[in-house]
Amino acid sequence: MKVVQPKPFTFQGGDRAVLLLHGFTGHSGDVRMLGRFLEKNGYTCHAPIYAGHGVPIEELLHTGPEDWWDDVLKGYEHLKSLGHSKIAVCGLSLGGVFSLKLATEAEVVGAIPMCAPTIADHQDRLKAGMMARAKEIKQLEGKNEEQVAEELSALEKEPFTVLERSKKLIDGIGEQLDLVYAPTMIAQGRLDKMINTDSATMIYKNISSEEKHLQWYEKSGHAITFGPEKDQLHEDIYAFLQGLNWES
Repeated sequence: MKVVQPKPFTFQGGDRAVLLLHGFTGHSGDVRMLGRFLEKNGYTCHAPIYAGHGVPIEELLHTGPEDWWDDVLKGYEHLKSLGHSKIAVCGLSLGGVFSLKLATEAEVVGAIPMCAPTIADHQDRLKAGMMARAKEIKQLEGKNEEQVAEELSALEKEPFTVLERSKKLIDGIGEQLDLVYAPTMIAQGRLDKMINTDSATMIYKNISSEEKHLQWYEKSGHAITFGPEKDQLHEDIYAFLQGLNWES
């Protein structure tokens, strides 16, 4: 079976633009439902895919935060090239970290980090998630049980230096939260077992934004954009975006 490789998307819904950023080992599908919702409500949305994502995990190991950040910047510039001078940024997990980073380095109307880690104590869970994702992809490719086991065994022996580099990225953003001045909505699933949920409170307390809001979703886990409260999340994000200053 051939696995269809995910692609970036651009949904053109209006003059206001939102850059949507996916999570670690994820792809644009992480934020597609949110993008379609915002498109229907008058927003143009673009979601890039970082290098090494949406492909076998073996390829991800040969990329790193610098490559992914470059793709975030290219996504931001893509919206600029479409004529959007005012852009908000919204990201899940790693995408939420990049949302905060973008708010420190570029002009954004607002930032929406969702389940974004700023306390990097989840490396073991990340590796376990990578191995689970690798197994899923190999099974979808139609490989037999023995072949999957052999390839996973080989993958397990690879140096996962990408995790240490990701930790440095997260720690770095955690130390620069005071440089975030844009209006910010922090969304966090109460049942998130992947990251340290104290990150949400850390972001709220340390960013310099005059307009900031921390919203907990009591029934949601880490993949909040797929969770049982995704419709409420969509509505909350829309309300936040509507309250931003989009005037030139």
